[in-house]
Amino acid sequence: GEVVAVVGKNGAGKTTLINHLNGLLLPTRGEVRVKGISTKRRSPFELCRTVGLVFQNPDHQIFSDTVRKEVSFGPKNFGVAQKEIEERVSEALTAVRLKGLEEDDPLMLPKGGRQKVAVASILAMRPEVLVLDEPTTGLDYDETVALMELVRELNKEGHTVVLVTHTMWVVARYAHRAVVMDEGKVVADTTPPALFANPSLLESAGLTAPEIATLSNDFLGKTLLSAGELAYCLEAR
Repeated sequence: GEVVAVVGKNGAGKTTLINHLNGLLLPTRGEVRVKGISTKRRSPFELCRTVGLVFQNPDHQIFSDTVRKEVSFGPKNFGVAQKEIEERVSEALTAVRLKGLEEDDPLMLPKGGRQKVAVASILAMRPEVLVLDEPTTGLDYDETVALMELVRELNKEGHTVVLVTHTMWVVARYAHRAVVMDEGKVVADTTPPALFANPSLLESAGLTAPEIATLSNDFLGKTLLSAGELAYCLEAR
């Protein structure tokens, strides 16, 4: 039920970790369990019913010549009836605000649009867990906010979200929990306020706190995560 941000420097193991969650990779030792069952005992086809993964680059995921075909591919392969496929496609495209673009070529859309098509294609399979690998890469601020507000709404509707990101203000604004990785290991499992209040952890993990968190730490002695929080505290003083 959480939005969990997986963070760390390049090469820390973030993408490798999340590729284990739906069986794209299998552990060479130890065990990965999804809903209590080892991924070695379930195929990627079975796992993707529970865990939907959106790649960092949507162009590595999109292959159909229309948005409708792309979004309907997953449920069609699950054997879903045609009428329900149409309902799922409509529901998913409405969720990502791409309704009306069903016959467009998804690869001709701008980066933000292609990212939304990739998310919609996963939503149409109705997984319990949505895993997004650097979903805001290449998006401007407005596109990032639009995508993350969608993620927030999906979380409110019951999807667990695992988010790999280097964008710390996204972690501050949207994540309930932050898992910090370094050299293939989890070095911290904490909340965003606790993460941004810990300069030694940030430095060792190659992370930089958002400007508001840095300002509030330096001048107010407390970690704030948004402009609204900062304004409220300054007015209260």
